[in-house]
Amino acid sequence: GRKVTVEPHRHEGVFICRGKEDALVTKNMVVGDSVYGEKRISVEEGELKIEYRAWNPFRSKLAAAILGGVDQIHIKPGAKVMYLGAASGTTVSHVSDIVGPEGLVYAVEFSHRSGRDLLNVAKKRTNIIPIIEDARHPHKYRMLVGMVDVIFADVAQPDQTRIVALNAHNFLKNGGHFVISIKANCIDSTAPPEVVFASEVKKMSAENMKPQEQLTLEPYERDHAVVVGIYSYRKN
Repeated sequence: GRKVTVEPHRHEGVFICRGKEDALVTKNMVVGDSVYGEKRISVEEGELKIEYRAWNPFRSKLAAAILGGVDQIHIKPGAKVMYLGAASGTTVSHVSDIVGPEGLVYAVEFSHRSGRDLLNVAKKRTNIIPIIEDARHPHKYRMLVGMVDVIFADVAQPDQTRIVALNAHNFLKNGGHFVISIKANCIDSTAPPEVVFASEVKKMSAENMKPQEQLTLEPYERDHAVVVGIYSYRKN
């Protein structure tokens, strides 16, 4: 077979595996371990064998945004990330790979069923701090969480922007960033998606969250958009 090569993506900590078909990959923090049945690829770099994990954009909004050409994800090696709507930890595991041993992922998930899977992922990945709580009540986990550089949110709730804002006011540093995945029909199934996205962006602006970029997730997800921006407030 053809020799597989892996090269860095322009987003630090993300890679592209060049083979018969190109694939988005992250460097596996727990070598020999797949989290959700994803393919692992070993590449020899000099004396070292480095293992990468395939990152499927049909199963991850963040991967879809990266392949869709998002300009910035702000999630990079050493970053402290709060992940709202962590579910079973599929995307969280790739964020854990990206931020690496120097970074942290505070993974918040309300569902106890998904939470069980998330706890298992976190057992092997020491940089994931699983929090099985409702993201609407950040005061319940304020003792567990330090200030973060980035909030990533995929909570698919009608009041998602308010939920992100509450967490930003508590944990996001001034000048930190947010990446929000918006599913239009979760917020308003009667309005056209573009109208829903515009209305959410307006809500963000009212919370010191300044959107800098918006893109849809076609062809991976229908009627989804990702909004990336900066959180900044004037210090009195």
